[in-house]
Amino acid sequence: MRLVYLAAVYLAAPVISAMLALRGLRDRSYWRNFGERFGFGPPVARSPIWVHAVSVGEVQAAAALVLALRQRYPQTPVLVTTFTPTGAARARASLREAAEVRFLPFDLPGSVRRFLDRARPRLAVIMETELWPNLYRQCRRRRIPLVIASARLSRRSIDRYRRLGALFRETVAGGVVIAAQAEADAERFRALGAAAERTHITGNLKFDLTLPADIGERGRSLREHYARGRAVWVAGSTHGGGEEEAVLEAQRRVGAAHSGALLVLAPRHPNRFDEVAGWLERQGIAFMRRSRASTADAAGARLNVLLLDTLGELLDFYAAADVAFVGGSLAPIGGHNLLEPASLGLPVLTGPHNSNGEDIARLLLDCGAAEIVRNGKQLGARVAELLADPAQRAEIGSRGRAAVDRNRGALEKLLRLIDPLLEESGA
Repeated sequence: MRLVYLAAVYLAAPVISAMLALRGLRDRSYWRNFGERFGFGPPVARSPIWVHAVSVGEVQAAAALVLALRQRYPQTPVLVTTFTPTGAARARASLREAAEVRFLPFDLPGSVRRFLDRARPRLAVIMETELWPNLYRQCRRRRIPLVIASARLSRRSIDRYRRLGALFRETVAGGVVIAAQAEADAERFRALGAAAERTHITGNLKFDLTLPADIGERGRSLREHYARGRAVWVAGSTHGGGEEEAVLEAQRRVGAAHSGALLVLAPRHPNRFDEVAGWLERQGIAFMRRSRASTADAAGARLNVLLLDTLGELLDFYAAADVAFVGGSLAPIGGHNLLEPASLGLPVLTGPHNSNGEDIARLLLDCGAAEIVRNGKQLGARVAELLADPAQRAEIGSRGRAAVDRNRGALEKLLRLIDPLLEESGA
């Protein structure tokens, strides 16, 4: 089975490389540091704690861990790897000087060896479900302690891994420490081959998000500049495939009920910013791009839509809003981070597709902090209702804040697993 896997990754690597290169024609960030995907790059200073977060959502969850590690072990640097350019951009923006950021190499034996030769990590922390046989094998051979943090494994995934037999049993066995989100995840990892004594339930790190101390002030400032005296709602992390069309339909309905209401539209992927701007222009929408407008110009403009075409500002605009819709959920993408707007006390609306964070979505839905809408008509009607009822917004928002607070604590439990491993490695 290992030979079959090796053949598959050797065949897949050129195809994925070509796909990334083609995407680079529209978004040059896909071309930057491309050699890192094959393990090249300068050596990392000293032996770091290495945290891998595949994309934006995992980077957001890992941020609190990285900052805690830097505080706990100030003499030990932190290396963060990711796979997507948006994940790397988010990591650089949110972590700044706290960590060096690189791309994780493809799971090719040579690429993995080059990466580990240059990084020489004293500990590896892999976020959620990134099971790479060659990478884990090399960590085991080099005696690099490895922790899977906020580990999750769906019923569908375990069936797929089981069909690959001993390859993935070997991947999660041995010295790998599993810090599972829930008992069901822990049980699935044990069934896959993880050692029972190294499998723990720590919870989901995403609940341990830390809001900036000045987030309220930043939100009020944005609202003053872009929507003084007006209602504001945000559609965050949106996709094409009909989702943004549904959001625009909703905005027309909201505008009919609340004259002057502003939609902040935040596409998920930066390479679509120009595409969405062109589409809004063709629709005859009065809109402004955040990246190209001074706030002085915006204050006097009567916008229907503010296109958020910058990175790292979505949280600030959630803080400026009355209601949040989280995208990737009307289109069959799997949804995105519901916890950020919930932690800010906003009513959260989402589509029916939330497989990327099913447990979080269910928690917020069950406590009445989030609601499902299925199309633009429902979205517009519900946003309009909420904008008309401040008391209802406050009640729903308080449920969201309380749900986030009740589920904090995963970070401290994870650090208690990491501490002895770092002490053994001499951090």
